[in-house]
Amino acid sequence: MRTAYKIAGLAAVAGAAFGASYYLSQGSRERQGPLPAVRPVVPDVRPLFALADTAGVTRSIAEWDGRALVINFWATWCPPCRREIPLLNSLRAEYAPRGFEVIGVAVDFRDDVLRYMAATPIDYPVLIGEQDGLEAVRAFGLGTLGFPFTVFTDTRGRIVTIHVGELHAAEAAIILSAVTDVVAGRVTIEAARTLIRGAGHPVAEKRHK
Repeated sequence: MRTAYKIAGLAAVAGAAFGASYYLSQGSRERQGPLPAVRPVVPDVRPLFALADTAGVTRSIAEWDGRALVINFWATWCPPCRREIPLLNSLRAEYAPRGFEVIGVAVDFRDDVLRYMAATPIDYPVLIGEQDGLEAVRAFGLGTLGFPFTVFTDTRGRIVTIHVGELHAAEAAIILSAVTDVVAGRVTIEAARTLIRGAGHPVAEKRHK
């Protein structure tokens, strides 16, 4: 019961920021929100935010400046979020030597996240936030999207794309190849976005502020 009340409490906070993007259903149904009716306003450059890590130390996303980032927003109560974790572990192992880093951002109750991580190996840094986690989501212009979603940036902090929904290996390979080409100067960031869109992946289209 305690967990149910806590989930309901966080969902109430999330509802104010996300509108109707959470399903407050019981049981094991996937609580993943619908896509927004209008395209989100996504900034060109990764916004700054700071959240506590699993040790309780506040970490700024700027600590990873100079690396291409895979920033995954998730929650423990979200089944597709949980399914992504083994893939994200493997991406971290494969791409960290190439200058990438995977960062998990758990928008959830801290004790629930720590309990989940005690039983589930996560091999990349995880930041945790409740209301401040929701504020980080809004900073990316995605206040009406449900979980999960994953932000891909180049080494200059520019947002190449945002993948909406569960990330799969084939999708990750195409996106990370495009980001790698951007970092190497082989393609422009606009060309990389066109390539990713052409692959038919569920991405959040950009509109400039």
